[in-house]
Amino acid sequence: MRMIAEGAVLREGLPVTDPKAKVAEGEVYTLHLEPAIDIEARPEAIPLSVVWEDADLVVIDKPAGMVVHPAPGSPSGTLVNALLHHCGDTLSGIGGAKRPGIVHRIDKDTSGLLVVAKSDRAHHGLARQFEDHSVNRHYLAVVHGVPSSADPRLRGLRGVSFEPGGILRIATHLARHRTDRQRQAVVWDQGRHAVTRAHVVEAFGGQAALLDCWLETGRTHQIRVHLAYCGHGLLGDPTYGGKKRLAAALGRGAEVGNAFPRQALHAATLGFEHPVTGERLEFAAPLPADMAGLIEALRAG
Repeated sequence: MRMIAEGAVLREGLPVTDPKAKVAEGEVYTLHLEPAIDIEARPEAIPLSVVWEDADLVVIDKPAGMVVHPAPGSPSGTLVNALLHHCGDTLSGIGGAKRPGIVHRIDKDTSGLLVVAKSDRAHHGLARQFEDHSVNRHYLAVVHGVPSSADPRLRGLRGVSFEPGGILRIATHLARHRTDRQRQAVVWDQGRHAVTRAHVVEAFGGQAALLDCWLETGRTHQIRVHLAYCGHGLLGDPTYGGKKRLAAALGRGAEVGNAFPRQALHAATLGFEHPVTGERLEFAAPLPADMAGLIEALRAG
């Protein structure tokens, strides 16, 4: 779509103007692609909230708005740039020059905990734990509506079930969206298996809820996609939240919730076995000020 709008797609030498135009057999199309830019990660003196650090790993409480590693559109100001300054040349090289030490990621506008490997042995050990799903990860999310086991719509939704204690379980496959490559979508005959569990921590006037979500798998945008699929998208999520709005009856909570500028998602806890010492490590990060303020406004109504 963007390339067509910029006149970078030609059909038989003439610019294509209609993205829905049908393609005929034998037609010749020319694409004018921008030259690839080689991104080099450089150290930058960006403050970090370090929760734990030793010779093999570092645990960071990432603020919302920070990209994890350099990429087109975000060549600097990332967590990797900050880590290169903080750790020097001690980061694991397994992720390559652009992703040194990066074992897992959280989205730019998601806040909270992630672990980074400083040694190759730590990187291998942490990667194995993520692969066998033994890492304990819980997220706090504020969503539209209140998921309930009494909701017949949810009970009839493919891949959705309830476990004892009212725990919502969502099991689908996820793959890139057919028309928007920046998004993920629920699919059934392709993609990668994904399982999310969640339960309601607190409900706000029947219009919104604070959920504790935890991952059995760790796919791109998994919690955001799964909750949107269930009809309970995250407040502030510009990609998957849809056009739902909190009703004015919720008072100031509706005003704050409808204006919330990012997906209301926080990686609150992280637990794993130290890949070198074998010690069990558990970390918790408090809610950032914006999400804490959102929840207080929803409580106050």
